[in-house]
Parts: sequence; structure tokens; C-alpha cells
Amino acid sequence: MGTGDLARPSRAQLGSVCGHRTAGFAILDSLFNEEKRKTMQAFGARSLSVAALAVLASALFPAAAAPPPQPQAAPLSEIVLTLDPAQSAVHWTVDSTLHMVHGTFALKSGTVHFDPETGKAGGEIVVIATSGESGNSSRDARMRKEILETSRYPEVIFHPAQVLGKVGLSGASDVKLEGIFSIHGADHELSAPVHAELTGDRWRGTSKFEVPYVQWGIKNPSNFLLKVKPVVNVELEMSGEVKAAK
Repeated sequence: MGTGDLARPSRAQLGSVCGHRTAGFAILDSLFNEEKRKTMQAFGARSLSVAALAVLASALFPAAAAPPPQPQAAPLSEIVLTLDPAQSAVHWTVDSTLHMVHGTFALKSGTVHFDPETGKAGGEIVVIATSGESGNSSRDARMRKEILETSRYPEVIFHPAQVLGKVGLSGASDVKLEGIFSIHGADHELSAPVHAELTGDRWRGTSKFEVPYVQWGIKNPSNFLLKVKPVVNVELEMSGEVKAAK
């Protein structure tokens, strides 16, 4: 056997070494798989723990996920204002070349109802046209017979339709009241400012507006000696009860 034969391992020796290496790799692979299996089990246990905590939290604290609904305020009911004829009056003035004429009309009945949220209104205020007085009997007789023609049109009626502004349930309020003013057989749109004061179950108020009677088709009482302005100034004094509808 030469020097080269001493340095070179035999085939048997090589096979033995390879066998040991293969066995070592198998042991390492087995150990790695075992560690991987344990790691996966631990990860799975942690995942189940997190899920269980989430379920427990949602069961213990449902308000955090879905806050309870807030209660809504009930809408205010409709307000009804009645007018007491004994404590209400219609005052009017009309200017002329000679002097200012002052007069009154009597109220027959009156009710105004409205929604305090929307302002939508209804009702009616009825004035007795035949009750017109100015302190001069002959002038009053002519006013009733020739100007207002009260035998044909015995009433003057206002039908409210809308309140512009807010009416306080207590104290003073200033608003505008829109509606239809019916006089001498014709209807006319009218918007009038109203000052109202509510105290408990009572109220009182005032309103001032103009009636352009000539423009509305009513006869002008002027003659060649007396010139009368074509507009009547009206002031309405009101008083009555406050009621809540429904």
C-alpha cells in the first residue's frame, strides 16, 4: 500500500460518515418540527385567548359599541287664542280736509289658533259692520247705507293663515299675522303686526294696520267740499283666553 492509499478513505469509511450525517440531519429535522409544532400550538392558544377576551368585553360593555338612543322632545300642541267681545274693540280713524274722524266697530267673535313650531294658523275674527259709529248719526247712517252697504255685507271677517315669528308661551311677543281680510264682498291679503302678551290662561294684544278701501273697490265718501283720505287706519284691541288644542 502506497502513500496515496494512506490519505484516501475507503468506500466503507465514506459510507459510514455519510450515514452518520444523514442520521444527524434527521434528528435535527425532528427537533425543528417538534419546536415548530409547539410554537403553532402556543400561537393558537394565544389567538383563542384574544378572541375569548373580545367576546367577553362585548358582553360586559355593550354600551360602548351601541350607545342607547336619546329621547326626543314631544312636539308642542297647537295654541288657541279666543277673543272676548266684551273686552275687545276695533278703533278706526280717517283723515279729511276738515278734520280727523274717529270711530269704532264692535267685535262679534274671534278665535285664532296656530302651531307654535311652524306658525301655520287658522280661525276667524268677525266684526259687526252695522255697529260702525263715529259720533255723528247722519254720517254713520250714510257710512252704513252707501259706503259699507251693510244690508248686503253685514260682517267684516279676517281669516288668519300664518304667524311670522315666535309667540312665547309666557310674556310679550311681537309677530306678524298674515291672512285674508274679507270686506264688502271681496277678499284681500293682509299682513298686520301684532303685539301679544300671554299670562297663564289669559292674553291680550293689539294690532295696527291700514285698509285702502278705495283701492279695494269701496266708495269714496268725498264730495266737492270735503276730501276724505282713501285709507282708513285701524287699531284692534284684543283680550281673551289661552287654550291648548288636542
